[in-house]
Amino acid sequence: MASDAAAGPPRPLWDLPTRLFHWALVVLLLVSWFTAGENMQLHRWSGYGVIGLLVFRLWWGVAGGSTARFAHFLRGPKATLAYARTLGARSPSDGAGHNPLGAWSVLAMLAVMLVQVGLGLFASDIDGLESGPLSHLVSFDASRAAAELHETVFRVLQALVALHIVAIGFYGVWKRQNLVGAMITGKRPFQGEALRPAALWRLLVGIALAALVAWAIAKGLRF
Repeated sequence: MASDAAAGPPRPLWDLPTRLFHWALVVLLLVSWFTAGENMQLHRWSGYGVIGLLVFRLWWGVAGGSTARFAHFLRGPKATLAYARTLGARSPSDGAGHNPLGAWSVLAMLAVMLVQVGLGLFASDIDGLESGPLSHLVSFDASRAAAELHETVFRVLQALVALHIVAIGFYGVWKRQNLVGAMITGKRPFQGEALRPAALWRLLVGIALAALVAWAIAKGLRF
């Protein structure tokens, strides 16, 4: 029976910024979930953190370590369908990074999170007392519509996260591939080219961009 161990010794797969992004996003999404309607100040702060993380991930997707780049793991419909036909086999994927289906799942979650936090920036409660930092840029009716869509899109995000967790369980049980461990240690047995880290200046630029955008939005774009 194939397993991670069959692919040889662990090799570098995920760089530290990618792993920190992943786990920080998990924490902030949980905070945002449990503070909605309960502690709106903390809810807003967690939202600003999510915005910063998403900005960083978009930058890191074009300038980060090799396996974090979108060009490295996104594949077209033909490759994705071909991979889908192998799901019944117990042999694990031996490529570096996300498989084609996982790659599109990641992209979908990033896109939905961008929509989710974007709507939250313009949202307002029915009394107009709790509002997003950019709600002053739109009418009250538009702000209320954004709030309602904010809740709806969150249900979509929950479904995608649930699918993500199910997929991790499937790979762990059926294909005997420890995806969680790889996102903690940054290493996993696989075939192909190992991680090529990005230069330090690229990381510093990404951090600066994330902080700047999050700060500007928290200020309501009022300078």
